[in-house]
Amino acid sequence: MAAAVAAVVARRAAGLLPLLSSPSSARIPLRRALSLTPLPRSYRLLSHPARPFSSSAFSASASASASASASNGVAAERARELHLYNTKSRKKEHFRPRAPDGEVGMYVCGVTPYDDSHIGHARAYVAFDVLYRYLRYLDYEVRYVRNFTDIDDKIIARANQLGEDPFSLSKRFSDDFLSDMANLQCLPPSVEPRVSDHIDQIVNMIKQILDNNCAYVVGGDVYFSVDNFPEYGELSGRKLDDNRAGERVAVDERKRNPADFALWKAAKDGEPWWDSPWGPGRPGWHIECSAMSAHYLGHSFDIHGGGEDLIFPHHENEIAQSRAACCDSSINYWIHNGFVNVNSQKMSKSLGNFITIRKVIEMYHPLALRMFLLGTHYRSPINYTIEQLNVASDRLYYTYQTLHDCEESCQQQEKNSGDSLPANTLNYIEKLHDEFETSMSDDLHTSVALAAISEPLKVMNDLLHTRKGKKQEKRLESLAALEEKIKVVLSVLGLLPSSYHEALLQLREKALRRASITEEHVLQKIEERTAARKAKQYEKSDEIRKELAAVGIALMDGPDGTTWRPSAPLSEEEGVVVKTT
Repeated sequence: MAAAVAAVVARRAAGLLPLLSSPSSARIPLRRALSLTPLPRSYRLLSHPARPFSSSAFSASASASASASASNGVAAERARELHLYNTKSRKKEHFRPRAPDGEVGMYVCGVTPYDDSHIGHARAYVAFDVLYRYLRYLDYEVRYVRNFTDIDDKIIARANQLGEDPFSLSKRFSDDFLSDMANLQCLPPSVEPRVSDHIDQIVNMIKQILDNNCAYVVGGDVYFSVDNFPEYGELSGRKLDDNRAGERVAVDERKRNPADFALWKAAKDGEPWWDSPWGPGRPGWHIECSAMSAHYLGHSFDIHGGGEDLIFPHHENEIAQSRAACCDSSINYWIHNGFVNVNSQKMSKSLGNFITIRKVIEMYHPLALRMFLLGTHYRSPINYTIEQLNVASDRLYYTYQTLHDCEESCQQQEKNSGDSLPANTLNYIEKLHDEFETSMSDDLHTSVALAAISEPLKVMNDLLHTRKGKKQEKRLESLAALEEKIKVVLSVLGLLPSSYHEALLQLREKALRRASITEEHVLQKIEERTAARKAKQYEKSDEIRKELAAVGIALMDGPDGTTWRPSAPLSEEEGVVVKTT
């Protein structure tokens, strides 16, 4: 039984298990199972993606601590409580799910698939993927719903432009979006509903709103009446007099108030339509999310998320129509991510700085883009630049190279037995654990969590490559323990690759592509430089080094010769040779 539970824990750390697979009574919290007590002589290094912990992977003191914690219930298991910034209250709040021992309900507004997804989409869905993963790390079961708006004015316009069926076009771009999310290592939501599959639920909700006197019918269109909903504006803080018709809402003089918005749009020639009590037509933009979230999560649930641009009008309108349909409707936490700027300008098609995910990952590893996004707090605006992406890619390579070297070293050499790790190793692990949980529980400060692995990686490199480090007592056991804890952090952040080796190869291939050179060319330059150094032609040697450094290829001199690795491109004045001795 213990081995089976340990297997579940390890696989959940890697994001490999379905979310609703086991009752709470059978679960051991991931954060408790990975507690930072001394590891015993039977400790083994996990291979990728994860191998179960051995049944004796915790010392007697750890078992006693775990038993005591379990006896205090779920609250005691979560020693460091999660706080999230709630847009509605405009402050950070202690996260208390509606059902503490049950399932957390989370709805995130998805894409309108009429074009390739851009880095703004990447920013939003990486942020909520991290929230999803961290809630699971804290041992919550999460029902995560993210929709597709697969029928919309923009989809119809684009389909007409291309001479394509609207549903064919939205299906194509939806599939591309899912591919982009997989590349960015975002876990699939529990449910991914499409508007076109939920027309009945949408029509029924509109009926409820009409019955409650919060909407009116005009010539086959149905409009929500904001005048009949006094709380309108509570999320955005906007006064009703300041509100204008939102995006995707055409000006219509038939409206009783310019801020009224469409729940149902009468059919137009050449557009998809469905039957309704008000005549043929299709849903308005906002009603879909209210209907689908209620269908899958109920009228009241824990978290509703999306980009900052959705606060008004979309989420404001969602609250209004959901409450108008069901007076008991409520959402506890409204979470929003910040905007993406490109070279300090707002990203937009009109400015010509609209950058798609696919364009980025042609030249960069997808996880380099993810690391770049996680380097800024999710609520802050993020400034996309090639320079910052290069830095993130360089950092990713360094991280995976260190962990790969550690993995190889531990596999090739036999570790000594012993009941505990050296005190300094335990201190590094405990510090990482504390900094990781403190930062993540404080409104998901991923940049701090990423910074926390810097010192352990440096320690690992010392143990791997320096004379002093190689002489350390229980060196391999320390390496294995440090790598295991870093893997947990990377897993929660969605940065753990299935193979360090494969990820390193991919990072090298992308670097060569950016530099517009082949590896054969790099190796030839290394040979030329080696020959120049032997001939004491140091000026030529430096020129070769600087030439490669300028395009993002760093040369590394070691006892076995010179090798290369990707790096952030450097100017001639900045070019350096990295020595491994």
